[in-house]
Amino acid sequence: MGALLYEKIKEAGQSVLPIVITLLVLHFTIAPMPFGTVLLFISGAVLLILGVGMFTLGADMAMMPIGSHIGANLMASRKLWFLLIGGLFLGLFITIAEPDLQILSMKVPSVPSMVLVWTVGIGVGIFLALALYRIIKQISLSTVFITTYILVFIAAALTAPEYLPVAFDSGGVTTGPITTPFILAIGAGVAAVRSGKSAEEDSFGLCGICSVGPILAVAILGMVYKPSGVGYAYESPAVVQSAMEMLTLYAVGLWTFFKEVIWALAPIVIIFFLFQIFRLKLPKSQVIKIVVGLVYTLVGLLIFLTGANIGFMPAGTFMGGAIASLSYRWILLPLGLLLGAFIVAVEPAVHVLTKQVEEITVGTISPAMLMVGLAFGVGFGVAIALMRVLTGISIWYAVIPGYFIALALTRIVPPIFTAIAFDSGGVASGVMATTFLLPFALGATEAMGGNPMTDAFGIVAMVAMMPLVTVQAIGLIYMIKSRRAEKLEAQGVPQRAGADDAEIVDL
Repeated sequence: MGALLYEKIKEAGQSVLPIVITLLVLHFTIAPMPFGTVLLFISGAVLLILGVGMFTLGADMAMMPIGSHIGANLMASRKLWFLLIGGLFLGLFITIAEPDLQILSMKVPSVPSMVLVWTVGIGVGIFLALALYRIIKQISLSTVFITTYILVFIAAALTAPEYLPVAFDSGGVTTGPITTPFILAIGAGVAAVRSGKSAEEDSFGLCGICSVGPILAVAILGMVYKPSGVGYAYESPAVVQSAMEMLTLYAVGLWTFFKEVIWALAPIVIIFFLFQIFRLKLPKSQVIKIVVGLVYTLVGLLIFLTGANIGFMPAGTFMGGAIASLSYRWILLPLGLLLGAFIVAVEPAVHVLTKQVEEITVGTISPAMLMVGLAFGVGFGVAIALMRVLTGISIWYAVIPGYFIALALTRIVPPIFTAIAFDSGGVASGVMATTFLLPFALGATEAMGGNPMTDAFGIVAMVAMMPLVTVQAIGLIYMIKSRRAEKLEAQGVPQRAGADDAEIVDL
């Protein structure tokens, strides 16, 4: 167990440390932070790494087995209504526990946190049921995405402008470290029971469909829920003068977030034990392992939220404001490109994705090529988001062309690439997007005197959107390469073993 925990903490460190190093370099060069803020930032980064490591270990031990067992059991019942209702409630309750969503909800002042969390949870639940229905009825993934995104853009055109960036951000944060493995496990369980030649394709795409639900749900919320104030209440970064003040601040935070974590995880625990008593009847050894995993999940989530909110995010907010106050604030754009590339390059889940694509394409698409494509795509997305901060342009100018290209490609590329592409949006918009990039954009917008609700929010959406285009574009390259190979083979021309990445890029 200790070795597994060490590996998870190591992976978390690989994700967080590049951002920490980048921020410290900026601190010692162009944007010095107060000593107290630096102290909180470093301690918060340590807690963030420890929390994410414990949390992901708990997800592997508990969340994924629970999702797989329940998904297979729902499918084995052969009752469509039971499968759909089960998917709805599972999607709802697992989303409520998502740490990325908890962080986003605390940053949105125009809606009470629990209203936003439950709205997003209902959206995920409904669309998880839709995703399972698609698997059963074998509906084209492209058809589902095109139809649902048409509904999204209709609702987005009718919602209040302040809600629009938050709605698209909601789609990115819901496919986070707890929701993604759980939903993937449900899909794998359902696809395994159903079997058939499309089982592999069916096991992908669920996260992509589920990320549509929150966008639509929050857009509808913006049409019906109109509080008196929708301004953004800027929070100054916390400053401490001594170690005792820092410990006191963390102690208060631990107790506050402990209550929230208990309420978030309670529905998942209750659902599992109800299934265990009445339907699953797993061996005692498996139940004990799942319970231990749930403890890791609880403790990890608690440490993560405390470190992120109290120590890590205030530094991001301060740094964004400090850089935006410089006379050469244009540096935000290349910095955004660099930060986006860092976030993708060190994300452990992205490396899993690259291996999957390499296996599917039999080596034609190398991990290095996919990694470069994803890093450039996400970096470009972050740069676009920060350009919105500098100029105040509407998010429409980013999401309309981005999603148009992504949806058009669904009609061209092999379905497996579409499924992986829409799932990879959740992989890219991981922990760093909500704990650093969003506070960074909020701080920059505040310093610029802009409207954070319309200018800063939407940065997570950009991180989640760009892989939809990048992965499918690589799928298009793979398709062209395969057809060329088939044509040459039909002409009797001998083929070289392996793939030449330079040749693929030239295509």
